[in-house]
Amino acid sequence: MNAHRHEAEGGAIAPRLLGPAEIRDLAELLDVTPTKKLGQNFVHDANTVRRIVQTAGVTRGETVLEIGPGLGSLTLGLLEAGAEVVAVEIDQRLAAQLPHTVSVMQPHTKLTVIRDDALRVTDVPGEPVRLVANLPYNVSVPVLLHLLEHVPSLTSGIVMVQAEVGHRLAAAPGSKVYGSPSVKAAWYGDWRIAGQVSRMVFWPVPNVDSVLVGFERGTPPGEPPGTEAERRAVFALVDAAFQQRRKMLRQALSGVLGGSAAAASGVLERAGVDPQTRGEQLTVQDFLAIARAAASAPQVH
Repeated sequence: MNAHRHEAEGGAIAPRLLGPAEIRDLAELLDVTPTKKLGQNFVHDANTVRRIVQTAGVTRGETVLEIGPGLGSLTLGLLEAGAEVVAVEIDQRLAAQLPHTVSVMQPHTKLTVIRDDALRVTDVPGEPVRLVANLPYNVSVPVLLHLLEHVPSLTSGIVMVQAEVGHRLAAAPGSKVYGSPSVKAAWYGDWRIAGQVSRMVFWPVPNVDSVLVGFERGTPPGEPPGTEAERRAVFALVDAAFQQRRKMLRQALSGVLGGSAAAASGVLERAGVDPQTRGEQLTVQDFLAIARAAASAPQVH
């Protein structure tokens, strides 16, 4: 990697981010060929990196969680903004190289690297308050839901994901793309599309469009709308409703609400939900009402 650094006015060393040349140098040094299996597309545009950091509202001194830092483009942007970064990287070579890259490009910053699969991480040091990541596109939704479940200190974030997935996460009830990820994400807070990202800022250039998706934890911050047991019940209802999304709820949920359409209708009516509606019309609060109505139903022996 080219380790030369620009000098600012007065001879001070200015921070640097990775550009296309540095990205390719690092990849060659590590003998890394980006793989579709790991969803690797490396960002090489400094303006895009700084836009992501700014959109995320990163402030000096806070701890930020990054998933899949890769060669370090976004990591360096977060450190440049004064954040302390905890980065989770599954690739051994990339995890080992990242501290060296940072020491050359942005010395005197604070980075912690966790070499692990983000889907297995449940204990993150430093209680990060923000998630900022270019998520591997093939596992973006499972990773998001896993982190929101297991890292309660996260109160907001900006993630870059495949456009189709991003619009699904941010979709409102009744939308054509509203589905299981939309409802499950809404359990944890409010989601929005926060910007578009050009394909040309990646190496290699992906064959899909990308968007930035932002989220804010629910109110009060960090508090889900129900208990952990209720979350599991809601997610089971959501899975059942959207596995048969064309069916009315009394049919789609019969398997998890009493074993018959009549039993499901009774629960739905107690929850104030029309048994003839479909899952795509319901908010997460509607699903929670159904879960609570089911839990309070008298048990038949």
